[in-house]
Amino acid sequence: MPEPSTLRVRFRRALEAARGPEGGPDPVPYADNLIARWQEPQRHYHTLTHLTAVLDHVDALEEYADDPDLVRLAAWFHDAVYLPDRSENEERSARLAERALPEAGLAEAATAEVARLVRLTAGHAAADDDPNGQVLCDADLAILGSPPSVYAAYTAAVREEYGFVPSDAFRAGRSAVLRDLLALPRLYRTPYGAEHWEATARYNVGSELEILSS
Repeated sequence: MPEPSTLRVRFRRALEAARGPEGGPDPVPYADNLIARWQEPQRHYHTLTHLTAVLDHVDALEEYADDPDLVRLAAWFHDAVYLPDRSENEERSARLAERALPEAGLAEAATAEVARLVRLTAGHAAADDDPNGQVLCDADLAILGSPPSVYAAYTAAVREEYGFVPSDAFRAGRSAVLRDLLALPRLYRTPYGAEHWEATARYNVGSELEILSS
């Protein structure tokens, strides 16, 4: 389990770098609020472990981003509001960022960029001229390119989050999501993601789809 103290440091560094020399309030209360959200009991995949993994992947991909610290803040907020039975989690998470970040001292334009990035994770459709979006989406989808054993644990955690959905309905819905992913010309838009994750991700997604269809 990731250490909250380590995550507080990572949030503080990202916020302080993003808001610049003007400074602002102590970042720790904002970090603690987000950490508490990521520890809510309905979460099985969208946990502090997922948040830490996304932040780690943003670090690995930061050379491709225009504003890596804004991408890091977007990673913190991208599933800060998460209820498995609701469809507007990304929108509600973006609105949380729009409320919290100005209070925390972030400029209006920077806050707008973070909120835009959070909304982008609803469909992971980053444009060719959107390096920040490409980095966040690749970092969020990096789990798809994990070793098969890690991917299997991910799918089990997702199923647990949707435990209230009957099996037939879950298989149909999940299969539709996986088919949409396989239909994309590229799952990953950064050069690193394309080289290191694409082939394994397509194998994993295809294998899961076969299992769900059997």
